[in-house]
Amino acid sequence: MANQTEGSSHRAAPVHTDPEDVSLLTALSALADSVRLTLVRELAGSADWTRSCGSFDVPVGKAALSHHFSVLRGAGLVEQRDEGPKRVNRLRREEFDARFPGLLDLILRADEPD
Repeated sequence: MANQTEGSSHRAAPVHTDPEDVSLLTALSALADSVRLTLVRELAGSADWTRSCGSFDVPVGKAALSHHFSVLRGAGLVEQRDEGPKRVNRLRREEFDARFPGLLDLILRADEPD
């Protein structure tokens, strides 16, 4: 079930999907895109709420980046909140791992050398 996070800015608060409401196909589709995979990997290596949307070095513009974060929220992977003029993020690892045990571990180590 989707809910809204309260924010203090003029823009609408992001809508978040509970990972329990996410299908495996939706999760895999969200993780199949290279930009979204980069976002997830960078969030996995960062402390919660320390990364603003603009802090990621990805080869897309603001509108495309907003779309990618929307897909990640829809897949239950990312939670966002507004802090002043910035929107900050956290990977919903615990919640996502409860829904899809081991999936994020596989994704995050997929490119590691053997």
